[in-house]
Amino acid sequence: MPTEPAIKRTIAFFDGQNLFHAVKVAFGYTYPNFDALKLPQTICQQQGWNLIKVCFYTGVPDLQDNPKGHYFWRNKLAAMGRQGIKVYSRSLVYRNQTIKLPDDTEHTFLVASEKGIDIRLALDIIRMGLDGEYDVALVFSQDQDLSEVADEIRDITKVQGRWIKIASSFPISPTYRNRRGIDKTDWIPIDRPTYDACTDPRDYRPKRKT
Repeated sequence: MPTEPAIKRTIAFFDGQNLFHAVKVAFGYTYPNFDALKLPQTICQQQGWNLIKVCFYTGVPDLQDNPKGHYFWRNKLAAMGRQGIKVYSRSLVYRNQTIKLPDDTEHTFLVASEKGIDIRLALDIIRMGLDGEYDVALVFSQDQDLSEVADEIRDITKVQGRWIKIASSFPISPTYRNRRGIDKTDWIPIDRPTYDACTDPRDYRPKRKT
């Protein structure tokens, strides 16, 4: 059995869009108001871990499609970079989606999706694990596709004979039905008081012209 380290070096990995949409349902916030540095610092303090790096991944709306969203993320990501957070972003991809309504009419609308963000996130978790950069990967996401990453981390543990943990952290509330973290990881729920203590008071939304 690999020896559990007394000081657990931790890297936090944020799936920005996944966390935002979960928080929106759980706590009712309409824009991403989390502090991407304070939140993992708080979780690591609760767990007795040593946070050494934060990596943030998100899709960003194009300027022509969503100017407000574009400028919000541009400003917020720039502020994260100044905090020393490693930021990875890509433009959101839009596609038409058609649904049939109860009266048999069809409605088509644009749906934004991320391309490549989840792959980059998964690759970085695995690469940094292989390179021995962390003892704990703290992932802010409920994307079950990342359960395959957990399998890879277990294989690294066996091959290298090294203690490694992967944990997923996510919001919980009476209004949010998804109470599952990523399968094959340790689950760390975030309640409303913890989240509210880790919000960013700065508003990165573009100012309205007067």
